[in-house]
Amino acid sequence: MENCIFCKIIKGEIPSQKVYEDGEILIFKDINPIAKIHLLCVPKEHFAYLSELNDSRAALLGRTLQKIATLAPSLGLGDGYRLVINQGESAGQTVHHLHIHILGGETLGWE
Repeated sequence: MENCIFCKIIKGEIPSQKVYEDGEILIFKDINPIAKIHLLCVPKEHFAYLSELNDSRAALLGRTLQKIATLAPSLGLGDGYRLVINQGESAGQTVHHLHIHILGGETLGWE
């Protein structure tokens, strides 16, 4: 999508602090962190909602979750982490490109 900020980050048109990248996903530091470690994991394929999953996207999401779990210790998340996927504006989704917030590096509350 031409106006999607995450698509522009994926293309390198907007700089980011990349933590990991492969052919399917990009993980980078959130510019407004709410935890000691706050990363965003973004599939390179543009879609906004879980309701848009098909078999291919569901498989991609599964591989993405496996990659996060594999990378967690090297990202400083060995003591635990939280994954958040906001769906819709009332849930706090401000960029309509599916993304996973990876939060950790400290004890997280439920506020």
